[in-house]
Amino acid sequence: QVQLVESGGGLVQPGGSLRLSCEVSGFALVAYNMVWYRQAPGKEREWVATISPPGTTYYADSVRGRFTISRDNAKNTMYLQIDSLHPEDTAVYYCTRPAEGNYWGQGTQVTVSS
Repeated sequence: QVQLVESGGGLVQPGGSLRLSCEVSGFALVAYNMVWYRQAPGKEREWVATISPPGTTYYADSVRGRFTISRDNAKNTMYLQIDSLHPEDTAVYYCTRPAEGNYWGQGTQVTVSS
């Protein structure tokens, strides 16, 4: 059974950092493109970053240079390191496996506020 479980969200001050995790089960993380999305209150869901099976990474312009997507194949876990947080980064962050079923996690809330 395919499952994706995000964790690591929370309340952080502007300029702070967080590391989000996406632990997957039921498949090998390294075999698929894996994606982070986010959805801010009242806004449409927004693509954030992708990591391909060879490890190539792609970022939305709004987060490039501040966010880092990575994975630990041994732990079957994907990460999103978020630095220099802005209030506009406040959103629910989701990890997804778009291929073969379009699986999504339940999301983890990130709130950036002083």
